[in-house]
Formats: sequence, structure tokens, C-alpha cells
Amino acid sequence: MRKDYYQIPYDPFPNDIENNLVSGVLTGQYPSLDLRDGDHESDAIVNFSWVHTFNSKLLLTVSPFYHRNAADYASSPNDSPVVTTQDRTSNYGGGQVSFAANLAKNNLQIGVYSFYQHDNELFGAIFNPVQQNEGINPPDRENRSGSLASFFIDDKFKPFSWLTLTAGMRPTHFSGGVSESAISPRFGVALNIPHLNWTFRAFYGHYYQAPPLITASGPLFQFANTNNLGFIKLSGERDEEHQFGVTIPFRGWTLDVDNFRTNVVNFFDHNNIGESNLFFPITIAHAVIRGWEATLRSPRIAHHGQIHLAYSNQIAEASGAITGGLTDFSLPAGLSPLDHDQRNTLNVGGDITLPWRAYASTNVYYGSGFTNAFPGQPYPGAYLPAHTTFDLSLGKDFGERFSATLNAMNVANRRVELDNSVTFGGFHWNNPREIYVEFRYRFHY
Repeated sequence: MRKDYYQIPYDPFPNDIENNLVSGVLTGQYPSLDLRDGDHESDAIVNFSWVHTFNSKLLLTVSPFYHRNAADYASSPNDSPVVTTQDRTSNYGGGQVSFAANLAKNNLQIGVYSFYQHDNELFGAIFNPVQQNEGINPPDRENRSGSLASFFIDDKFKPFSWLTLTAGMRPTHFSGGVSESAISPRFGVALNIPHLNWTFRAFYGHYYQAPPLITASGPLFQFANTNNLGFIKLSGERDEEHQFGVTIPFRGWTLDVDNFRTNVVNFFDHNNIGESNLFFPITIAHAVIRGWEATLRSPRIAHHGQIHLAYSNQIAEASGAITGGLTDFSLPAGLSPLDHDQRNTLNVGGDITLPWRAYASTNVYYGSGFTNAFPGQPYPGAYLPAHTTFDLSLGKDFGERFSATLNAMNVANRRVELDNSVTFGGFHWNNPREIYVEFRYRFHY
């Protein structure tokens, strides 16, 4: 169970080019200085597992659950041009039953997974200044229900100590705004080279992601039409993924490199209604996400420290018509970058053991910049500026059960616009400097 309040990050500096304060007036494209939008969230889940062991090789697990999730987004009454309210509560009830058999050379798992979902959502939008016959006031309430049922079978077969083969299949049926089914086969292989101990791996598989339970009717649909929008029922996303990689150990160091490509039909993205923060999903006909990834981890250095590195070169692009959700735009011919297309991402850090049972860790994050939705307003070029942040953590153990840690995120308090596409919550800024203390107590059980 948890309950959170999240203030949407904004640019606190009036003279930045994003706010562009001139003679007491904010003249930027979308200045955020006076915004104080907030999001209240709560999450609770109740689940348990009943496990029956037939013998040392056969296992049955039954796991029912109930999950409640709520998010209430509220704007400041001074927001301009639209004051937005969007409150959602989702209730899920379901479970999973799985049977596992560990045989001589096979590790087999068979099961079913299913849940029922009910959503209750409130939408409100008031123009500031007030405009006649515009907005959603009083707010509109939408209620939706749906269900998902899936069967899965997976087998890991090891004919030799140096070879592992995997195969599986997952038929799924979804019923909600639409009713549809998908069959997702998956295959993999891992080959370990003796003596060198290098491991090569490859994978090919299909995935299905059910659509959200969202519709537009009544005042909400009228508001969408006022903004020249249509609404098409959402279908599920279907992914085809292949990847290959290699893991190389050398004198305690471990290097892992992989390449992946995901072809997507009905790619889930998002758009908003006019200049409000009413967020709606959309599906794009086709998307391609591809890239290279590399990680490097050292052994313990002088028995006290360890360093790590993770690098990703990724391209995320889409093309084709809008096939579901809001339909106020279409992509140009050919592949175009998605709003979360950041070509280069790097994390470098390490941890060290200090005297008196103390320890420290740090991480430096670098991003080359996400897609620039408005070149020249104010950033030139197709991508937003690169950004770097630095995190630090100091901790100490007190006895065997109690520990305390001081954490500082974005130590230099560097503020950067991560995303200027029109999405939920307005433009996206990184979080400011965050400092928090964490206490842990380990119970005996």
C-alpha cells in the first residue's frame, strides 16, 4: 500500500529562454514558472499464494489478487489557457494458476492468468479566461469495464550443459472497448563456449499488450469535437521482437553486449485535447525501436570498491496513420522520431565500502537529448539539449538489523527540459535536487 503526492516539475528560473520574462511578462512558448499542477496517487494490492508440492519435481501455485490504483491530477486555478482535472480509479480482481515440472532436461511451466477491471474516471476542463460553450464544466464522468484471460506454456530444454533451448506460447483474449485475441509464440537459445565461458544468446518472440479502457462520450466527446478531434476505439499493441547478445567474463570483469529490434503494430503513444492536460492514448499504425546496449561491471577492487557502466544507443521511430484514440494528426511519410527518441544514454557509477560499516555509491547520468517538437522555439535542431545529472548516496549499518542511508538525487540541481511534445502534464522537466533519508530494519523470520 502506498500514497503519494507528486508536484509536476516546472522551470523555476524566470529569465530562462523557456519562460523568457520580458518587462514583467512571460513571453515563452509555454512558460511554466507559475504552474503548480499536482498529482495525488494511491495504490493498494492484496494477494497471496497457495503452493502445493506433489514431489521434488512438481509444483502447483494458485495466486489470487485484488488491486486498486487511483490517480487524481489537478491544475492550479490560475493555469492558462486551460485548468484541467482528471481523476481516475481502477479496480482489478483476478489471479494466476501455474504448474511447474522440473524434469531431467526440461523445466516446464503451464498456467492461466486472468483479471477483471473496472475504471471510473472524471474529466474536467475550464478555460482561463472563461470562454462560452468551451471546456468540460461541470466535469464528465466515464465508467468502463473489461477483462483479460491468458494461457501460457513455456519450456526450457537443456540437451547439453553448454546449450539451452527455450520455447513458449501465450494465447490471450481481451474484452473491453473491443474484443480481440492474440497468440504470442517465443523462442530462445543460449550457447556457452567451454573454456572461454562466453555465452551467446538469441531470442525471437511476439507480445500482446491489451488496450486501456478508455472511451469518449457525452461532454467529453463534444469537447474533443470542438478541438477538431475524433475518437476511434483502441485495439491492442502487437510487438515482434528479436535480439541477440553475448556475455564475456574476463578476470572478474563482465561485459555484456546486445542488439535488439522491435517492430510494433498499433504502437501506444499519447496526445492531449487542445492545450489542456486531458491525456488520451493513441495508437500509431507502425513503430520500430532498435538499438545496441552494453554493460560493464568490475570485480571488487582492493576488496572495497566496484564500478559499473551502462550505455544504450537507441532509435525509436513511427510511421503511418493514427489507428485508435484521438485523431487530430497524422505522421509524415516514412519513419519519424517518437517523442521519447533519445539516441545516446550513459550511466557510470560505483560503490565503495568505508570504515566503520559505512558505504557510499554514486552515479552519473548522461542523455543526448530527446526529440525537439518545436525546432527553434527556442532550441535549434531536431533534438533537445544534452543533459547530465549526478547522484550520491551515503549509508551506515548499525548492528545486523538496522541501517540508515542519506540519498541526494541531481546533486547539482541542473534543470533541463526533457520533452516538449504536447503530453500529459504539459512539457516534461527533470526533477529538481532531491534529498531524503532512508531507514531500514530487518525483522527476524
